[in-house]
Amino acid sequence: MQNIQERISALRNEMKINDIAACIIPSSDPHASEYIADYWKEREWISGFNGSAGTVVITQTRAALWTDSRYFLQAENQLKGSGIELMKEGLPETLSWTDWLAEELKNSEKVGINTQMFSYNTFNRLKNELEKKGILMISVDLIGKIWKNRPALPSQPFYIYDIRFAGETASNKLASLREQMKKNQADTFVISALDEIAWLFNIRGNDVDFNPVVIAYAMVELDKAILFVDPKKVTDKSAAFLQEQGITIEPYNDIYLQLNKLSANKRIWIDGSKLNAALYEAIPSHCTVINSMSPVLKMKSVKNKIELEGTRQAMIRDGVALVKFFKWLEENLLSTEISEISAAEKLLEFRQQQDNFVSESFDTICGYAGHGAIVHYHAEPETDVVLKPENLLLVDSGGQYFDGTTDITRTIALGIPTQQQKTDYTLVLKGHIALAKAKFPTNTRGSQLDILAHKWLWDNGLNYGHGTGHGVGHFLCVHEGPQNIRMDENPAVLLPGMIVSDEPGLYRTNAYGIRIENLVHVVEDEKTEFGDFLCFETLTLFPYDHSLIELSMLTEDEINWMNSYQKKVLEKLSPYLNEEEKHWLQKKCVSL
Repeated sequence: MQNIQERISALRNEMKINDIAACIIPSSDPHASEYIADYWKEREWISGFNGSAGTVVITQTRAALWTDSRYFLQAENQLKGSGIELMKEGLPETLSWTDWLAEELKNSEKVGINTQMFSYNTFNRLKNELEKKGILMISVDLIGKIWKNRPALPSQPFYIYDIRFAGETASNKLASLREQMKKNQADTFVISALDEIAWLFNIRGNDVDFNPVVIAYAMVELDKAILFVDPKKVTDKSAAFLQEQGITIEPYNDIYLQLNKLSANKRIWIDGSKLNAALYEAIPSHCTVINSMSPVLKMKSVKNKIELEGTRQAMIRDGVALVKFFKWLEENLLSTEISEISAAEKLLEFRQQQDNFVSESFDTICGYAGHGAIVHYHAEPETDVVLKPENLLLVDSGGQYFDGTTDITRTIALGIPTQQQKTDYTLVLKGHIALAKAKFPTNTRGSQLDILAHKWLWDNGLNYGHGTGHGVGHFLCVHEGPQNIRMDENPAVLLPGMIVSDEPGLYRTNAYGIRIENLVHVVEDEKTEFGDFLCFETLTLFPYDHSLIELSMLTEDEINWMNSYQKKVLEKLSPYLNEEEKHWLQKKCVSL
């Protein structure tokens, strides 16, 4: 196998042949996915760095990797001997890679990118940004020419997502989509986002980690719908199902041919934040392109009654797994050597015992002490530490069940907490409760509610930098839009049926991290002379660590909310626990 330096040398030879001064290799795939198949892990292949986020830029004389603070330690280790410099994003002295390129390249030199790996909107922005610096950007697939023994694209068959879980047929979803297309005067809608295709056609697969999606493209017209997928992935059963729903099947890469054949005066709807630039380039110039948010994104964000009830049931089984895990952890911490990695493995083991469990919904974040202060920490062998009966443990985890997707964070004390830890935890808890209790008028955006989670921290000169809430799919992606709750403005309003996380936090570098997360569901509350009001139903079922709560800091309303929530947790989970587990949970759910 080639080593990293040999791969970079081979790439530079191709760059010379193509008169390319620099090559940009991102961490993406042609579908703007969060998790990608091995076939598309080009940045990992060229650099040896396997963190989830990072961009490599290679010139004839230098090579550099940009990544964020989650991966500084990992990147330093994995880049040793490669000749690739680590560029630490977020530090004031670190140039962006576009500014770095401006310093490295001469005027009119060319930067090569694979346009399949960039969304159209990102490609356009970068092209304009680089051209302002006198640098030209061209489309070329250099990695494809030098990557020998490249992994094949997944070819295992996809499967039909049962209507008893989906709650709505694919043909009904297509009819709703076509109504949206007519309103937008669109003849054709092109889809590349894998979760949107899976939801729209009621199919699921095992092509990437954590998200049960199928590698495919789709085109929907007013009188037909096409799924572009590897024929090896289609069974007789799935072909018959799709035909019954009015969907035809064509080979995966034939989408380019279909786009090229679009007739004049056709109005093509794309979501340029997701559709890759190569597909955009395949649309004939005689067509009119409508570039706006995908209607499917909004449609699937509003869960139907079957999806919501399934999610509630999944939350019960997930809560049962968490009871078993935290009880096991508490009982074995002093007698058994438990590390961050072995704890995460044990949690997975308990989830695997639950009905309808398919996989984790993301890599478990099990951060002990200072590691808990790294927001998206994931233990690797070189960072793994043993848990001790002291300090705090932050566990952020989730499961994919056939009837729902879960995501929960709990922070617990492994010993006797300090007063500062209790104060910090309670301030985070107050924001968590304030958001959970929120009542708000229709057409409210997540950014308008974000202050509820931040207020108690801000009042004490404290803060956290991540978003407060992200949308969650239904047996799909644990992170989905368009809704979120964060300080940044987002025009998407919160609608009944949407699921979003409620997860404020506080992180003290090298000391500990605190995050408390539940999933909540937007529901109708009441109608008054001032309009319609909405509120949240909390879906997640697991108690909080009472030892970390400074009771004197909570109001009577907050205490009542806590007691009511934990009573619900006990009622919902107890029927599925043995007597010993039930007794453990009763102690954790005692009234404040």
